Amino acid sequence: MSGGTTWATAGFELFGQHVVWIDLVGNIGALATVMLAIRRTIWTWPVQLFASSLLFAASISAHVTGNALKQALFAALAVYGWWKWSRGIRAERTLPVRPGTIAERVTLIGVMIAGTGVVALAFHLVNQNLFEISWNPLPDAYIFVGSAVATFAQGRALIDFWWIWVLVDLVGVPLAFGAGLVVSGVVYGVFLVLVAVGFVTWTREYRSRTAVPVEKVVSA
Repeated sequence: MSGGTTWATAGFELFGQHVVWIDLVGNIGALATVMLAIRRTIWTWPVQLFASSLLFAASISAHVTGNALKQALFAALAVYGWWKWSRGIRAERTLPVRPGTIAERVTLIGVMIAGTGVVALAFHLVNQNLFEISWNPLPDAYIFVGSAVATFAQGRALIDFWWIWVLVDLVGVPLAFGAGLVVSGVVYGVFLVLVAVGFVTWTREYRSRTAVPVEKVVSA
């Protein structure tokens, strides 16, 4: 191991690219989080907490501060989601997923738009006056805010959170590759596939739970 290598940058070479171990393991945990969310299991949240901790360290090492802040926020939201799902499971015996109301959807979109603008401005000001917090403030802020909104909506068991992740991933793929986090870029692409599966699964669960039995329709 060279003198300039630390535990946060240790890795291996693959197809001419340096793959960082904590980025790899953290992203495997992130993929596991999505698959656990599809199954609506409470293990979604402790796994997310573990993955976020590793990806936070990887982002700090790669000087992608916005992504690091996103992972720190993920850790906090994992605690919220864990608490929220635990209460829901105790009350309903199963996690009651549902689509968001019009008011909830408008609020989520509004927070994404306004939040992205505010955070991007904050990143820009820090870049200009203090130190480089983000090499690309606008998309970095968009991913930070969008990921937070998606995770919050997931904690409330809103089916809409899957669509928010699609919007985040479409920007996350090129941004991760541009920052040199190859594994993160590949994982963002895999997320798109898992998100589609998750949306279908949660929608099917909601419809089966709310469908009116045929015998009730006939008797009416």
